[in-house]
Amino acid sequence: MEGQERLLFIDFEFTMPEGKANPKGFYPEIIEVGIVSVRNHKVEEQFSSYVRPVRFPLLSERCKTFLQISQAKIDEGISFSELLTTLNKYNEHSPATVITWGNMDMKVLRQNCQMNNEVFPFLGKSRDLSMEYKKFFGDRNQTGLWKAVEEYGKKATGKHHCALDDALTTYNLFKLVEEDKRYLQKPTPPTIGERIDLSKVLNKYAT
Repeated sequence: MEGQERLLFIDFEFTMPEGKANPKGFYPEIIEVGIVSVRNHKVEEQFSSYVRPVRFPLLSERCKTFLQISQAKIDEGISFSELLTTLNKYNEHSPATVITWGNMDMKVLRQNCQMNNEVFPFLGKSRDLSMEYKKFFGDRNQTGLWKAVEEYGKKATGKHHCALDDALTTYNLFKLVEEDKRYLQKPTPPTIGERIDLSKVLNKYAT
């Protein structure tokens, strides 16, 4: 098991200010985490929890409405330190590859670590699936996670902006994109004309 690469599909939800003007010292804090751990193409573990913010512990009305989340649920969540303990657990044997939709999740995690004087937990590769999707399909603009799934003619998992559901949706989309990549990399079977030189055959019968 130790020799197999672990892929971590991660989604975070963050705090947000009430309006456009940020309160003094405000920065987005992680308030929900969803993790899908995959090894050898199989889901080995799922993890989901609310997380208590440190700097601004009270959620704005905008945040509660947008995420359909209550203050009571957040107050029952794990601490940021406990979140880092959980994340570090996935790096016990070898650095995991973290896959997210967009680059905000790792940016906010890194900032949260800095603001709390904690060590960033991931040492392995980090992949932004939204950029891979954009390059693969030649899109000019980045596509939202759920729109990308719909473009495949599929349905997303569960509820949008629920961290675990979004992490599962990212994993399912990853499988679809990887399958397409493998399909396009397969060499096409040679045509009859490529297998034999028709000009030689025609010349033979012309003489």
